[in-house]
Amino acid sequence: MPPQPWSPDSWKTKFDAQAIAYDDDAALGTATAHLRDLPPLVTSWEIEHLKTLLVDAQLGKRFLLQGGDCAETLADCRSPVIAAKLKILLQMSLVMIHEGKRPVIRVGRFAGQYAKPRSKPIESREGVAHPSYFGDMVNRSDFSEEGRRPDPENMVVAYQHAAMTLNFIRSLSAGGFADVHHPEYWEMSFFRRAAIPDELRIEYERTTRQLAEAIRFMEALGESTVEELTRVEFYTSHEGLNLHYESAQTRQVPRRAGWYDLTTHFPWIGERTRALDGAHIEFFRGIQNPVAVKIGPTAALDQVLRLVDTLNPDNTPGKIALVTRMGAARVGDALQPLVEVVKRAGQRVLWVCDPMHGNTQVTATGTKTRSFDDILREVEVSFDVHESCGTHLGGVHFELTGEDVTECVGGAAGVTVDDLERNYATACDPRLNYRQALEMGFRIAKRLGKREAKG
Repeated sequence: MPPQPWSPDSWKTKFDAQAIAYDDDAALGTATAHLRDLPPLVTSWEIEHLKTLLVDAQLGKRFLLQGGDCAETLADCRSPVIAAKLKILLQMSLVMIHEGKRPVIRVGRFAGQYAKPRSKPIESREGVAHPSYFGDMVNRSDFSEEGRRPDPENMVVAYQHAAMTLNFIRSLSAGGFADVHHPEYWEMSFFRRAAIPDELRIEYERTTRQLAEAIRFMEALGESTVEELTRVEFYTSHEGLNLHYESAQTRQVPRRAGWYDLTTHFPWIGERTRALDGAHIEFFRGIQNPVAVKIGPTAALDQVLRLVDTLNPDNTPGKIALVTRMGAARVGDALQPLVEVVKRAGQRVLWVCDPMHGNTQVTATGTKTRSFDDILREVEVSFDVHESCGTHLGGVHFELTGEDVTECVGGAAGVTVDDLERNYATACDPRLNYRQALEMGFRIAKRLGKREAKG
């Protein structure tokens, strides 16, 4: 059966598993009309350039590093917070470049990660029920009738904060903030005084020094390709959860065919919204952006193949990323059959490991956390599986922050369950802190270096 006609609003004819219960249709119409008139947050040429980089990552010539907050908040649209996110992504990518000997694509979970899926639409506390917190794009986290009421105007406010975030990021990049010639500038304000193990600090400083020396040497020889290594670009991503927001900024552009979702470069579809007959697959099948899909351990293999075929019927390289989120306990058994069936089908996808969402646990006091060791284990096993299958693990997707929070346990940072309440600041799920993220970057870099040596 041929696909039905698509439009930016055809998703409204499908079931939305994460539908927002707006109670004012007129206000919703006003907000979406306003968003349609506002300038795009990203451009089609940026999106197309990212797709070419993702093709290289599919072939093992680049590596994707995607990371940022579980849920952005409007209150964190502040220069120190944004700069800290960029710095940790830069630092992690620096060591990956140095050890893996290949360029890194940096994609931030920022400038739009204001909506979050929820397992239940209603939250109850002591007999009082209100809508769940769906992120600042929808409502507020304070547990009150007014705070939890979904307000369409929040989409416009989220757009404005996304625009401010992007403006600051682009200004920093243009101003030399991300110059690979001077990686020593990327250090966090607490890098020296934080409880970073001496071995990790020394290794990072050695890496920055060696990379800067190598770049200067290559430039002295007139090596033109060094420009590609030193050109630091950031791309944005967020879960395309609120389809009113996404579709309002979806448009055609001059001199290009098709429709582009111009809220972000690289949207993803979550585990809860990837139903083949659902609203989210209907919307994302019609846009030109590269699209990622989260895949958990219970996903039916035939459905994954149909998902990829629906979202990328022409099997275009650089178009689809499958982001596996299996959990450390299940990745060894669940990942290999998935990789093999996609490979046999000849579907060209970018394989990415999300080691965060399958490893969430709850402490005896009800606090959500994640173990550094579990996260690392899932990454390592994912590398092993892809090597055994003759495919490439082309990237990783982390929830992390450049702040010194205490939300995940373990790692060289030495965070224990007893430390969690010291600085537990996430708006939703636990994130790797700066020290844990940097250590994770080194561990992945070492693995990339081994793969390079074998290749």
